[in-house]
Amino acid sequence: MTTAVNAAPTALLRFATAGSVDDGKSTLVGRLLHDSKSVLADQMEAVERASAGRGQEGPDLALLTDGLRAEREQGITIDVAYRYFATPRRRFILADTPGHVQYTRNMVTGASTAELTVILVDARNGVVEQTRRHAAIAALLRVPHVVLAVNKMDLVGYRESVFAAIAAEFTAYALELGVPEVTAIPISALAGDNVVEPSATMDWYAGPTVLEHLETVPAGHDPRPCPARLPVQYVIRPQSAEHPDYRGYAGQIAAGTFRVGEAVTVLPSGCATRIAGIDLLGEPVEAAQAPLSVTLLLQDDLDVSRGDLIVPSGDAPASTRDIEATVCHVADAPLTVGHRVLLKHGTRTVKAIVQDIPSRLALDDLSLHPHPGQLAANDIGRVQIRTAAPLPLDSYADSRRTGAFILIDPSDGTTLTAGMAGESFAPAAFADAAPGHGHRHV
Repeated sequence: MTTAVNAAPTALLRFATAGSVDDGKSTLVGRLLHDSKSVLADQMEAVERASAGRGQEGPDLALLTDGLRAEREQGITIDVAYRYFATPRRRFILADTPGHVQYTRNMVTGASTAELTVILVDARNGVVEQTRRHAAIAALLRVPHVVLAVNKMDLVGYRESVFAAIAAEFTAYALELGVPEVTAIPISALAGDNVVEPSATMDWYAGPTVLEHLETVPAGHDPRPCPARLPVQYVIRPQSAEHPDYRGYAGQIAAGTFRVGEAVTVLPSGCATRIAGIDLLGEPVEAAQAPLSVTLLLQDDLDVSRGDLIVPSGDAPASTRDIEATVCHVADAPLTVGHRVLLKHGTRTVKAIVQDIPSRLALDDLSLHPHPGQLAANDIGRVQIRTAAPLPLDSYADSRRTGAFILIDPSDGTTLTAGMAGESFAPAAFADAAPGHGHRHV
């Protein structure tokens, strides 16, 4: 007997935090973990000892996330810190990302898989250059939900007017960039106001606390519908007495839903067939959707191997060797025109060359620098890439999973660049970045 598995787990939310230096981001995360009772006793004792050693009267909750010794010594966040915690209503994977400009690439890494981003601002400073940079990255990465946490409200007398002005300025800017949803929450991470418990001093605010919003925001799926995609990870052929003819194609569904009997095409070969069966954890099911890991059985014996992509026949992406994309360069050595790289898309890796770098984006003011010749660490820009073999890429705007890729150094396997195929959040601006046009503002 077969069963249907129609829904991806909705009890897990992946979210990232971002904010300028000293906005209190690590304190917010520490408060969130502490007040939601997600901190073990020995962890809290270690924080109390470290805080006492620094001459602080009470525990510094920021130390719950600033795990590197250099981070604790400098009082800043350097690397992306992943934290796993849960409440009775939901499980969470948190990526705490750095605030420094030189660690922009770390925020891109942390937010690339996030369904929600919490952007902090200091109520005394309001929206600053780094706030706009983080909003631009959230828009660029197509993060579905953005929370503006206006922190340190205790230092501005908990005044509603201060919060309202900051919320209005940020929301207008974010919506202009294409961020689909902004929720503004006034908080004091140090005092705990509106983080887990409602604030007794901001009775003018009737919205959710940070944790309440995290527990109730839609999660576990991308709100944009996307055709089904299965990058083949492994071909299963037991060739045993019990399963002499079994041939299954295993992988994690990257997007959409597959159903038994559905017409599908295997790319890049273009061979068409139908789904004869779907196995989930060793049991047959009638349907399965992202992000489940399954094994598909096909009606016909086709030449399918790791790196191939199984898609619905009526909605297959075009395969191409010429890719134009927005990228964030994450390596210390620059990416240059003529750079020979490996391009990894899903489970497939092919040789490629960087043919052109049409523009570099300055995130502080969203201006464009045409044909910079190279991208340095943390730079975001447009690139044109030619691959040795055709690749079936979706637009990143349509699918964050199957529209993304990475460039790899073929000599040592180092990740060079994170890429997003198709148009960026500001296609008109990039289109106008032709030689001689100079800077172009969105």
